[in-house]
Amino acid sequence: MADDGSASNRRDPIKSSGDYFHSLRLLFHREFDLADDSFSKVGNVAGQRRRQQAVTVAKERRELLVRAKRLCRVGTNGGDDEDARVENEMMIDEEQPVLEAQTVKAVEELKSAVQSQGKGAMQKRVTALRELRRLLSKSEFPPIDAALTAGAVPLLVQCLSFGSPDEQLLESAWCLTNIAAGKPEETKALLPALPLLIAHLGEKSSAPVAEQCAWAIGNVAGEGEELRNVLLSQGALPPLARMIFPDKGSTVRTAAWALSNLIKGPESKAAAQLVRVDGIVDAILRHLKKTDEEIATEIAWIVVYLSALSDIATSMLLKGGILQLLVERLATSNSLQLLIPYTDIPDQISENVINVLAKCLRSEHRVLKKEAAWVLSNIAAGSIEHKRMIHSSEAMPLLLRLLSTSPFDIKKEVAYVLGNLCVESAEGGDARPRIIQEHLVSIVSGGCLRGFIDLVRSPDIEAARLGLQFIELVLRGMPNGEGPKLVEGEDGIDAMERFQFHENEELRVMANSLVDKYFGEDYGIDE
Repeated sequence: MADDGSASNRRDPIKSSGDYFHSLRLLFHREFDLADDSFSKVGNVAGQRRRQQAVTVAKERRELLVRAKRLCRVGTNGGDDEDARVENEMMIDEEQPVLEAQTVKAVEELKSAVQSQGKGAMQKRVTALRELRRLLSKSEFPPIDAALTAGAVPLLVQCLSFGSPDEQLLESAWCLTNIAAGKPEETKALLPALPLLIAHLGEKSSAPVAEQCAWAIGNVAGEGEELRNVLLSQGALPPLARMIFPDKGSTVRTAAWALSNLIKGPESKAAAQLVRVDGIVDAILRHLKKTDEEIATEIAWIVVYLSALSDIATSMLLKGGILQLLVERLATSNSLQLLIPYTDIPDQISENVINVLAKCLRSEHRVLKKEAAWVLSNIAAGSIEHKRMIHSSEAMPLLLRLLSTSPFDIKKEVAYVLGNLCVESAEGGDARPRIIQEHLVSIVSGGCLRGFIDLVRSPDIEAARLGLQFIELVLRGMPNGEGPKLVEGEDGIDAMERFQFHENEELRVMANSLVDKYFGEDYGIDE
């Protein structure tokens, strides 16, 4: 649950009952009523959808950007390790059995080095660690299982102990980082190392060591909720948050990425904890103002999860002027990776916001288009001024085209936008939303009806519901009784009749009621 429980106070004009959709889309769906084909209010589930948004966007973020866990091929000291970069590129196709055998040998050498005492013992440990790190970094599928089976983790934990030289600490953390990038059971093998990794995030550690430990923690957090909860219980969040306070580019990027992995949904506990860290909002805003695209992107993902999971955080960010910052970044950026889902409809919505979102709709990035449409669906579910702003904007022809030409998931998002533009919120809880006929006529004239009827034909239940709802608007709202003829002309009757014996009772009732009411035995008699 969001930390301040205010989700129930949000506008709820037209809402979906599907739990797996974005939280504040404020959909134009209301449950169909057999008696008078009105739409009765569905209970408020905005908070639940907002939490689910954090899960959905986390998954799609990595499809667009990077994997949730990152293999470290070049160390946090960057260009100083150019030899490793070249070697990685040269050795990437090395046969796996050979790599695994070399890894087992490297772990044995590390075991011997850890036990070694006296002069040269420290350099022996560093050399053994470097060889193990090299083997764990050179393949797209590192020999993690071989390293774990040979007993690498306890040795690496020993090498990570306080008082060890930075070079040893860095190599140990690097090895652990790449182990954490493995399969779930391989990542879980790092549980004994977590307390030391977290401890090295503090100010007593050098910046390269702290950053490498943050990278390892980010990989662990990327594995899932169970390990995120372990990290939170062991106190990983506050020191990780403080790592984004300075203006140190590489460190901030890594820490912000790890932090976003740590706070992402569906539970709001981590987001609520983060927003209580003194100075965190100021740090977020400061980094978003800078020109570094990579830092802005990683920081923006913290904003994604904070706004998805914490109403308090959303309010604080909005008061700090985050909306204008995000709009400016989207308007001026060429990377198009700052796809920030707005989870509320603040009063500051302007034509500039709509134009920036139109820019995203033109992008070749599938996920960016989808998220931009979701943002527009939220805005379209707001005030009549918001609806008019979208309807008169450059986004409209793009939306109409996307409904007929885009992949299915984008098409469905666009359908929410167009549907929300056609209805105005009802004043009473049980009242039917008023159709905005001007918008409906314009959108239908733009050729969108076929796209909605195609949704009716889809196997996706939510999409079919959207299509039926829009057909109902056309049948009821088009002037001069044109609705039935328009629907019939696009084979809408056939599309609805496929639900005559459908197993989904809601869709069956909706479709059959529409056919009976508008295409019953009296249909066409006047002609």
